Amino acid sequence: MTDYLTTQTISYEAAARAVETAIRLGAEAGVRAVVTVVDPSLNPVAMGRADGATPHSLETSRRKADTAASTRRPSVLMRPDLAVALPLGTGGILTSIGGGVPIQFDGVHVGGLGVAGGTPEQDVEIAAATLAAIGADEAAK
Repeated sequence: MTDYLTTQTISYEAAARAVETAIRLGAEAGVRAVVTVVDPSLNPVAMGRADGATPHSLETSRRKADTAASTRRPSVLMRPDLAVALPLGTGGILTSIGGGVPIQFDGVHVGGLGVAGGTPEQDVEIAAATLAAIGADEAAK
């Protein structure tokens, strides 16, 4: 038996690259994106927002990233019967709004990415394209 565990986490460099990429992809789609990357313990690693983004999108992107990091699944895949219960039971930390994806490299879970600012469908597309652009594993669908 061991007395400690080792947790893999996304580097700041990779997190910052994901934020920059998502903001750029959002701009190309006409979305003023706000992007948050958290580690597996839900600690923020990098965040950015496009000029003119809506103020509430920062919190929304954080909750999407937290959901994906915590559950290791896209936020949009939260079970319908838990879509209200989990946000209430976690004090609003988790959300079922699309745009949150887990970040994995070669099957190793290192955090969560949350994209907000567009429609949930746009945010899902931007998040998926960001994973591909940074060389991360594709999220479950």
